[in-house]
Amino acid sequence: MIRAERRRVQLPAVIALGSNLGDREQALRDAVAAIRALPGVTVTAASDIVESPAVKPAGVDASAPAYLNAVITVRSALPPDELLDALNEIERDLGRVRDIRWGDRTIDLDIITAGGTALRTERLTLPHPRAFERGFVLIPWLQIEPLAQLPGFGPVADLVRATTHLVRRFPATPLLEPVPR
Repeated sequence: MIRAERRRVQLPAVIALGSNLGDREQALRDAVAAIRALPGVTVTAASDIVESPAVKPAGVDASAPAYLNAVITVRSALPPDELLDALNEIERDLGRVRDIRWGDRTIDLDIITAGGTALRTERLTLPHPRAFERGFVLIPWLQIEPLAQLPGFGPVADLVRATTHLVRRFPATPLLEPVPR
């Protein structure tokens, strides 16, 4: 007897991670571990960790704690809204409090793109509406996907050249263990 298995389609997605409160590096590591544990989600790559000043609605806020940022790519069987729900739950589990828009936070998880989908709901806009101008998203993303394209904006390499955000590599071990060859 042949058993048919149902396969769930997994689409690529890009997720940006950021933290500027508490043990920032550990928060990124805990978030990656929690994302890796999500059913239907496979983490395929992780950038190096970078550090950047806090960006608020009025621009760079040098008085706020600096952020550690990274980008991961995943293959997800979850639709974008369900992936967002899962990421929001991880944020809550890691101590994220949402009381001030663009406020300091223990962890921030943003879906940048998901399967090339263009989406605009009350909760989620894809691609992420400010990713095109954020060096702390673009630079780590380009590191793991040199030919990346931000739908509606073009090659990430071109967007990196246009960004003015200050980003520097943060000395840390990789977020993912290298795959043995």
